[in-house]
Amino acid sequence: MSERIVVVAAALLDAGRLLAARRSAPPDLAGRWELPGGKVEPGETPEHALVRELREELGVETQMLTRVPGEWPLRPPYVLQVWTARLHPASPAPEPLQDHDELRWLAPAEIWSVNWLPQDVPAVQEVADRVRGAAPTNRGAGNCATSHGGAAPAPHPHPPSS
Repeated sequence: MSERIVVVAAALLDAGRLLAARRSAPPDLAGRWELPGGKVEPGETPEHALVRELREELGVETQMLTRVPGEWPLRPPYVLQVWTARLHPASPAPEPLQDHDELRWLAPAEIWSVNWLPQDVPAVQEVADRVRGAAPTNRGAGNCATSHGGAAPAPHPHPPSS
């Protein structure tokens, strides 16, 4: 059995809004939205990898807050872990620098207005529940492809934002 590879993503929050990033690459994922992040490199902690990935992808300096409970399977051997984060006070505004062509700050009522990558939906639901102050739900994710090199499965409906 191969060793698992952790993919980290940030639920970047600002004034109750969540940052969504629209993929521009690879072609099979282009136009879909995700929580920004990437793979943990050998010798890195997940938190350090996420700070590095956000600097590379968005040009921002961030502070990691807490890990979102759960871990979601992507295509083997990848698993997704998500942290809440905020911009460092001296950070520039995020810009789509790598693999993204648009960014949006989504208010709680807007979270499901974008077409999320299926593998991000369970994590986004956990974050949305926390932003709204609701008790978190336990929504599972099937085996999904990673946004970092695999093909995405067919889309499925987004959870309601009730």
